[in-house]
Amino acid sequence: MSVPDDARTEAVNPRTRGLDELATADLVALLVREQGQAVTAAERAAPALARAVDATVERLRAGGRLHYFGAGTSGRLGFLDASECPPTFGTSPELVQAHIAGGLGALTHAVEGAEDDAEAGAMCAKAVLRSNDVAVGISASGRTQYVVAAMRAARGLGVTTIGLTSDGSAPLATDVDLPIVVDTGPEPLAGSTRLLAGTAQKLILGALSTATMVRLGKVYDNLMVDLVASNAKLRRRALRLVERLADVDADRANVLLTNAEGSVKIAVVMARREMDAPAARALLERAGGSLRAVLTT
Repeated sequence: MSVPDDARTEAVNPRTRGLDELATADLVALLVREQGQAVTAAERAAPALARAVDATVERLRAGGRLHYFGAGTSGRLGFLDASECPPTFGTSPELVQAHIAGGLGALTHAVEGAEDDAEAGAMCAKAVLRSNDVAVGISASGRTQYVVAAMRAARGLGVTTIGLTSDGSAPLATDVDLPIVVDTGPEPLAGSTRLLAGTAQKLILGALSTATMVRLGKVYDNLMVDLVASNAKLRRRALRLVERLADVDADRANVLLTNAEGSVKIAVVMARREMDAPAARALLERAGGSLRAVLTT
């Protein structure tokens, strides 16, 4: 049976036929194995993702912000990625924001018809975006009206638009500045894009935000040196980072981190450059926040 272009995400997966007749062990093994399709598809999209990262970095360096727009699972994944940026990279909550069809209530409960509300998508985009921002539309089908309308409104504002979709022929791929097409193929459960497409979206969004933060100097080597030590676990991690990068013992690391008001980078510069916290902070600011630039000059 053929599947129309506007229903590619509804196609039936021949590898998972008879799903309901499988023994539990075989059932879960098949569902897990199918997720490999998402990883492969995300790898194929790496060149497009790299272009999106470079464009995002350019806009954020100029004072812009990164916005995610989605509905249902796609919208929730946008919120997940945005909410993890402040504790991981020490960013303000305004730098990476997420917007979901149906509003915040849609994070925990389905809001019927919200994804079809093009007017709401356009109104949201116009209300929250500035011309130097980046807007990422997330939709497996690439045809979700809330998301498509938000991207069209964003382009009208001069915003850089990125479309993350599983269908290269959909508006979210053809009507944006930078499409990222992650063709994951038919879902294990026909039409349930929270599976393969959702996994691919999580991969792409995580890579987009992480690579962007690396380019913005919020990572040293492969370490989270801009983390916010907001709980005991992160405080211990921050202490270990200072011990390692400043080559000091735990007691000295604790003193440095306290004097640096919890900033790993400031604590490390204080130790490595033998200066107080204000001087270390100023040095980092002149280097655009890059610890590597400070330690290698």
